Amino acid sequence: MSITLPTMNSEELLADIRRIAPEMVEIRRQIHAHPELAFEETRTSELVARKLAEWGYKVERGIGGTGVVGQLRRGDGPARLGIRADMDALPIVERTGLPYASTVHGKMHACGHDGHTAILLCAAKYLAEHGRFNGTLNLVFQPAEENEGGALRMIEDGLFDKYPCDGIYALHNTPGLPVGQMAMSAGAIMASFDRVTIELQGVGAHGAMPHHGVDPMQCAASIVLGLQSLVSREVDAQRAAVVTVGSVQCGEVFNIVPERAILKLGVRCLEPSVRTQLERRIRVFVEAQAQSYGLSSSVEYDQRYPVLVNRPDNTELARQVAIGLLGTEQVLEREPTMGSEDFAYMLQVVPGAYVRLGNGVGKDGGCMVHNPGYDFNDEALPLGAAYWIRLAQAVLA
Repeated sequence: MSITLPTMNSEELLADIRRIAPEMVEIRRQIHAHPELAFEETRTSELVARKLAEWGYKVERGIGGTGVVGQLRRGDGPARLGIRADMDALPIVERTGLPYASTVHGKMHACGHDGHTAILLCAAKYLAEHGRFNGTLNLVFQPAEENEGGALRMIEDGLFDKYPCDGIYALHNTPGLPVGQMAMSAGAIMASFDRVTIELQGVGAHGAMPHHGVDPMQCAASIVLGLQSLVSREVDAQRAAVVTVGSVQCGEVFNIVPERAILKLGVRCLEPSVRTQLERRIRVFVEAQAQSYGLSSSVEYDQRYPVLVNRPDNTELARQVAIGLLGTEQVLEREPTMGSEDFAYMLQVVPGAYVRLGNGVGKDGGCMVHNPGYDFNDEALPLGAAYWIRLAQAVLA
């Protein structure tokens, strides 16, 4: 990959960005106050589309449901860069007490997607007004990252057919990483995610006479404990895997042997071979356990997000751009995490990289995501925008 790193002084760029940042912070807080769940992002996507159109982008709405793409072409260069931001919120009751807290009960921007959207809008505005490049910039504002696969929906709706990209990039804020630092690494950096629903069917009975029934509760308990042995004793200890039993639904009252038990699992892996191994073994294990207790069983196995894999050359480009902006000591190697991200779908189609942006530590942005007390740290917004600007200038030089 041939690139030319920008020559503009980082402090000068950040000074320029900080002059327009207050407007973007206000947009971020508007989005935060009006959160929308997966595929409901009509208000947010309309705001995004309107701003992009004002700044001279070619805009397409409705890709993948509520997704938006803004395209800006300069010159006749063949390079095509994609940058993605996610827009959806989470079904969480906010408890921040902020003046711009969610106005919609039970919905909250608890993962910082409001910040990601504002960062990319800030970069979009700057690049439209001051960007000197030669090529095509595709800005992808994606719906439904949280468990609903909005990235896949956009791809199926022709995203990369309509807007081909030579590389695509995304970032995520990271509580616990100081503002002013970034982190990234090549290879598998986020886990696959599968949802498994197990149903055990028994025979109900009076609690005083359990021998007249077939109790699924005992089997459910055995399965919960036994599932962990699949990771600890059957998966290579040097390969990461997590099986989480997130829900057990069985019975309602004190004196009735229930007829049915339902278990809901989350399964995460960093290698496709381990993912295949666990699906096979979970199916066999559940069936054997159910038969041993005299129950019938079913397993619904829903493969969701794939492993997110950063390409080495794209990651090195992302690293060099970050170093040019922040300095070598502020750009860290990021260990893989067992969290999941549907940007993985995009990286299966187009090479690219997913990077981390510091959101702060302690009280200054250190509250973990998916927490009712979380808020995106607005101090990180200019840094994220400057990063996208430098990346665009590098790729589209």
